[in-house]
Amino acid sequence: MSDAPVEGPPPVVAPVSGQVGNTRSRGLSILWAILTLGIYTYIWVFRTQDEMKNFTGNGMGGWIAFIVYFIFAPITYFVIPSELKNMYVRDGREEPISTWWGLWFLLPLIGSLIWFLKVQRLLNEFWISKGAPPPS
Repeated sequence: MSDAPVEGPPPVVAPVSGQVGNTRSRGLSILWAILTLGIYTYIWVFRTQDEMKNFTGNGMGGWIAFIVYFIFAPITYFVIPSELKNMYVRDGREEPISTWWGLWFLLPLIGSLIWFLKVQRLLNEFWISKGAPPPS
């Protein structure tokens, strides 16, 4: 046998076949966050992280994300974009966001709004590409 490396196509990442997540209206999510004095943000984090883990098999999942968000919310601003980026890359698509997007939390209120609008738009686009209905 030869010790020469075998040439061929690069290894292929197994396609993701988990449950597709739900799209969410960005406007309604913001409205719910305001009306519930921020409580809805915990529900959003739980559902978002749970759906991403159910789809990919990787990530924090709902309950761990909920606890992390409760204890030290800024971590969530980095984790969600990181997991979202990984979903896009694993799907063979270009990275639309980086982990550094989480730095928006440094700008009070407006930073969180900018962060959320982009993250939810990318989540919606990803889920729609997998067959989920657009947000109503």
